[in-house]
Amino acid sequence: MTRTIAIPLWLLILILLFAGVTFASHFLFPSVRWFFRRRMERAVARLNTRLARPIEPFKLARRYDMIQRLIYDPAVTRAVAEEARAEGIPENVAFERARDYAREIVPAFSATLYFGWGARLARWLSRSLYRIRLPQIDMAELDRLPPDAAVVFVMNHRSNMDYVLVTWLVSASAALSYAVGEWARVWPLSGVIRMMGAFFIRRRNHSALYRRVLQRYVQMATAAGVTQAIFPEGRLSLDGRLGAPRLGLLSYIVEGAPEWTRDVVFVPVALNYDRVLEDRFLIRARVTGERRFRPPLGEVLGGLGRHLAERVTMRFRGLGTAKVVLGPPLSLREFLAGAPDQPTEALGRELMDRIARAMPALPVPLVARHLLDGRAWAPPALEDAIRADLDVLEARGADMPGRGPIKIVEDALGLLLERGAIVAEGGRLRRAEGAEDLLAYYAGSIAHLFATGS
Repeated sequence: MTRTIAIPLWLLILILLFAGVTFASHFLFPSVRWFFRRRMERAVARLNTRLARPIEPFKLARRYDMIQRLIYDPAVTRAVAEEARAEGIPENVAFERARDYAREIVPAFSATLYFGWGARLARWLSRSLYRIRLPQIDMAELDRLPPDAAVVFVMNHRSNMDYVLVTWLVSASAALSYAVGEWARVWPLSGVIRMMGAFFIRRRNHSALYRRVLQRYVQMATAAGVTQAIFPEGRLSLDGRLGAPRLGLLSYIVEGAPEWTRDVVFVPVALNYDRVLEDRFLIRARVTGERRFRPPLGEVLGGLGRHLAERVTMRFRGLGTAKVVLGPPLSLREFLAGAPDQPTEALGRELMDRIARAMPALPVPLVARHLLDGRAWAPPALEDAIRADLDVLEARGADMPGRGPIKIVEDALGLLLERGAIVAEGGRLRRAEGAEDLLAYYAGSIAHLFATGS
C-alpha cells in the first residue's frame, strides 16, 4: 500500500485535473453560488422596500428550476405526446424539442444588471437623445393600481427606443418583463436581454408544441404577478400608424384568467417621437415590401460616426421630444364580466382604442400633416393651422402638447430643416423633393386624432 508507483507526467496532471474539478463542483462552486445568492437576496430585499410593485419570487427563481417546471407542466407534457404522435417520432425526441423551446423562452433575470446598470443606462440614453415628457398624473395612476394585481403594460411599437424609454420611466415602480422578438436572439445581446428579464418569442413559429410552451410560460408568469410589457402590434410600424393587434399573447392571458386568484390590469401606453431613430429604414422597408430589412453596416456606422462628430463639435441639438402617455387601466376581471363575444378580439380592440385616444400629438407630426400638401407655407399660416388643430384635440379630449402654436412650429421646422425634409424659399417653407414618405410617416402617427367621426 505504501509502494511508490511511477506514472507518466501527463497521467498525473490528468488525475489532478479531475480531482480539482470534482472538488470545485462538490464543495467550491456550491459555496460560491450560495454566497452570491445570499448577497443578491439581501439586495433584492432592500430594493423591494422602495418599489411600488416588488420583484416577484417567480422572477427570482433559478432559470434551471423554471425550465424544469415549464417542461413538466401537464399541458406541456400532453403537447409533447401529441407532437410525437403527429410527427411519428419518439416522445423523448419531442420532449427534448420542448426543452429547447423552454431554454429559449425563459429569462435569467438579474436585479443587479436591471437596476444597477440597465435602468441607469436607459435613463442616460433617453435623456441624451430626447426631451422626455411624461405627465405626472400618469405616474400617480400607476401608484393607485391594486397591489396584488398582475400589471401588463400594453404599448404601441414605434421604435426600438420604446424598450429603453419605458424601462427607465417604470424603473422606480417595478421591473418589466418584455416579450422580445427574434431580432434580439443574437449573441451576446441575447444573454444581456435575458438578464434584463425579457423572454423571447418566435413570431413565425407555427409549431403547436412551441405555442403551448410559450403559452404556459406567459400564464405562469402572469399568475405569479410578474409585471410585463407587450406590443400588441407585434412589430414596428412601417407607416407611423397604429396597426391591428396580434392576439397571441393576449389570448394566453385571457384563457388562463379563470384559473387565477389575482386580477390582471392592462395599462395602455401610447408613445410618440419627434424623430424615430430608425425611421428611414422602416420607410424603406414599407416601400420595398421587404419586411425583414437589414440596414447596411456601412450605413449604420456612418450614421453613428456623424452623430459622434455632432456630439464632439457641440452641434447636436437633440432629436426633439419623446412623450409617453398612459391610457385608463383596464381590469381583465371586470372586462370579462361583461361576457363579450370573442373576448380576446374585443380586448385587443379596446386596448388599441385606448392607446389611440392617448396618443400624444408632438410638434413634428402636427406640422408634417400640413406640409404634406406640397404648398409653400408662411410660418404665421402654419401657426394658425396648428392653433386650429389644438382646438380640435382639446375638444376631443386628446393629450395636448405643452407648447403653444408658435413654439410648436419653431421646434418642428428646426428639426425638419436639419433633416432636409423641407426647404425655405422667400420666407416660405414647403416639403423637399422626395420627402413625402418621411412626412407621411410622422403625420400618420396622429392621423386618427383628426379623422372624421373619431
